[in-house]
Amino acid sequence: MSHPENAPPIAIGRKPWYRRLHFVLPLLLIVAGAALLVPGAIFYSGYSSGQLCASCHEISSAYNEWHASTHRNVACSSCHGSAFSVGLRFHLKNAHRVLTHLRGNIPEQIHLKPDDVQKMTARCRTCHQKEYADWAAGPHAVTYGEIFLNQAHNQRRHLADDCLRCHGMHFEGGIGDLVTATDTRGPWALRDARLMKEPAIPCIVCHQLHRQGELLSPSTQTAATQEAVATPSLALFDRRELDSVALKELPLPAMHEGNTSVKISPDPRQALCYQCHAPVAGAQVHSGDDRTPVGVHQGISCFSCHQGHNQKTQASCATCHPQLSNCGLNVAAMDTTFKSANSPHDIHSVKCVDCHAKGVPRKKMLAAALFARPR
Repeated sequence: MSHPENAPPIAIGRKPWYRRLHFVLPLLLIVAGAALLVPGAIFYSGYSSGQLCASCHEISSAYNEWHASTHRNVACSSCHGSAFSVGLRFHLKNAHRVLTHLRGNIPEQIHLKPDDVQKMTARCRTCHQKEYADWAAGPHAVTYGEIFLNQAHNQRRHLADDCLRCHGMHFEGGIGDLVTATDTRGPWALRDARLMKEPAIPCIVCHQLHRQGELLSPSTQTAATQEAVATPSLALFDRRELDSVALKELPLPAMHEGNTSVKISPDPRQALCYQCHAPVAGAQVHSGDDRTPVGVHQGISCFSCHQGHNQKTQASCATCHPQLSNCGLNVAAMDTTFKSANSPHDIHSVKCVDCHAKGVPRKKMLAAALFARPR
């Protein structure tokens, strides 16, 4: 077909303007989004103290609890993140929550997801640096991998959902959702590899951040003489109820050694320890995971020997001895599990007669005092 003489020349390689929109439109959207990002972020973060979130009824109860808690001077964004938090996944989850809310699919009670719990644990370090360091260096910072991929343990006992009662309270699902095999043959692997190095017992297992209480000043956080015996936040997270049970609502058990009742310390903090370090039915000492002290240490608190968050006991003997020692010797060097884990004399149950089969000697300090008394 011939080209007419008066027709305009054909622009070879050029496309009509409307066919180039699929290149231009995304660019315009990016520019518009960038222009709205700053005022949007300012608006979002301006309500980080919680007012905007509290307008939704499912969050208002948590907001009201926060207002009376020991953390009421800490903005919501400090623990839960804000518009300036790093991580696309965080903002996508928030957008999904908004869409869910607008569609009317509103939960009666909101709960933290496992990912949220792990992120909050790291944020605790911002204010509680010493406590976080002690916890991280102690046994309660054990990871999912260390607990559930322990071959020696798994070959002896079947993994069960009840394991999550203490080791994985915030994990969603049962033991089969966490580990590939639950029998004693294995092989065992975590279904979600990201949990391998995540702590199985994070801070909020034992602390409820919205628990009502007085503000803690820097002096009460650092001065041992002013520190409360039981801080208001102490509470146990119950994975069945998905809620925290306050320390005052956790009872101390009535323990027995055979047919004999065992005296235990009235320290209320121990009620928290007993939830995981618990005896089997019958409340016999040292059954199950119980560590109730009997013998020479009967009646003392767990916290008399186990220090704070790190649970270290290196200096525990020096707290009471040698003043309270019958023999006046260095008790840390005696043949007990304090000195060596292989000792037959468990520090939680050691008695004087374990070493003094022929009778317990009189206390040297008392004998010396009597000998020096004027006649």
